[in-house]
Amino acid sequence: METKSGGCFDLAALLAKGEPDVRHAAESDPSITVGEYFALLENFADMAPRALDALRKFAEREEDKQAWRTVEALIPLLNQLKIGRFLPDLYALSNARGKGDLRLAALHAKAMTEEFNRFSLQIISAQADALPDGAPGGQAPLKELLQFLDDEEANRKMMVLAVDDSPDILTAVSAVLSKTYNVFKLPKPEMLESVLAQVTPELFLLDYKMPGLSGFDLIPVIRGFEEHKDTPIIFLTSEGTMDHVSAAIALGACDFIVKPFLADMLCQKVSKHILRKKKF
Repeated sequence: METKSGGCFDLAALLAKGEPDVRHAAESDPSITVGEYFALLENFADMAPRALDALRKFAEREEDKQAWRTVEALIPLLNQLKIGRFLPDLYALSNARGKGDLRLAALHAKAMTEEFNRFSLQIISAQADALPDGAPGGQAPLKELLQFLDDEEANRKMMVLAVDDSPDILTAVSAVLSKTYNVFKLPKPEMLESVLAQVTPELFLLDYKMPGLSGFDLIPVIRGFEEHKDTPIIFLTSEGTMDHVSAAIALGACDFIVKPFLADMLCQKVSKHILRKKKF
């Protein structure tokens, strides 16, 4: 299969979501270069909308020769990328269509359409303008880029995102934690969703009471991101009653810290709950 000149993709972001299986591709073909692999991803990103349209047509039992050609082209591309999750349904769809059984083909198309749409959007959204500074270039083996990303991750400080309308509290949190963690200070809770589109913290510190949006209001925003379904959330509160604790736990927080806080207590609780994101 011909490939375009590959663009760049944020492999760290894709690996953080468990897709695609870049390591498997690098191990299966040690000679594949960064540029060649990115070109395959670029082909997939280009083909994905047509493939999704083809799957939807099969799901509605529409007989369409172009849709069939798209599915036929998708199968070897997924094999080259070592993305195996869709292949059983695609092979079964192909077999059913070859036998003229559009009902069975429709069942397999329906079984994978929603997941394929989600997956393809992740690939498309990971298209980047450039590789990280110092990363191996397009002619380097893919495994060298993965090793570079491994090394970058090993040396990366975990991120704590602190949301509080008090600059003094944010300054105090940063002073206590910044030697160990990368502290992202956010004084405007309404900006949290846009911030999370750019950064991936390993733990959240949320002020319990803030004008406009409270810490409680921010929990659904955080949990709305797939990568933050289980990210620890600690409340900072000036009211440490049992009612507040119970409410916080019920909404998905893992702990609370009463303000004004002791530095040792803050460090202890953050250390206890923070979960390192396994990007690789």
